[in-house]
Amino acid sequence: MLKLPKIIGHRGACGYAPENTLESIRTAADMGVEWVELDVKLTKDSIPIIFHDDDLDRTTNGSGPVREATWEDIQQLEAGSWFADSFSGIKIPSLEETVELLIDLDMGLNLEIKPCAGREIETAEIALDMLSRYWDAHDRLLISSFSHVSLESARDLAPDWRRSLLLWHEDMPADWVELADYLDAATINISDQLATRDFIRQIAEMEKPALVYTINDPHRARILQSWGVASMFTDVPDVILEGMLQVH
Repeated sequence: MLKLPKIIGHRGACGYAPENTLESIRTAADMGVEWVELDVKLTKDSIPIIFHDDDLDRTTNGSGPVREATWEDIQQLEAGSWFADSFSGIKIPSLEETVELLIDLDMGLNLEIKPCAGREIETAEIALDMLSRYWDAHDRLLISSFSHVSLESARDLAPDWRRSLLLWHEDMPADWVELADYLDAATINISDQLATRDFIRQIAEMEKPALVYTINDPHRARILQSWGVASMFTDVPDVILEGMLQVH
């Protein structure tokens, strides 16, 4: 059984620290967050790194596609000052050092496989191979992806690790129920825009937990909780934790 917490820190605690960084993970841990969600991609030389976008421009002082940057290139980049001056100088972490930190902090992980186009199988294979060397807690690891090819690879490579089918309101596969069954998805992770009472009920009828991203409003969190949502991803874990503890 997965030990899903009520909330999962989105890209760490990215409302308070630069997303997908060790600092963001530590910030989440300091708030009492038990799990974080992070994105993994590959460098040009196939090193798995924690990074969301296909391009470097938004969150670093670099530019251009991640897939064209080597690990050596990535290590030269600065990935904090875009967020706040106090974070200047921090780096894009490798999956390896990230997993070591999570184990040290005793945190669970939802790892989203976020492949560059054409690297769906390779990203899954390399990331899961790296994880397999470190990660023992099967009940505190969830592998998710929008890429059905990546999830299929994950299923074939590491069948014992739970997988999640990610669904987004603007690009919903019509056959998502069949996909979830085919991929043997343990959870269905959906965007807030998809999270109606009926849709949550439909997932419940499949006997799978529904997880919803990205919830930053405590009132919305309480509504979703009342509908039976198992877990929510949030940029502001302290706000949502506090809001969910309030009597209503």
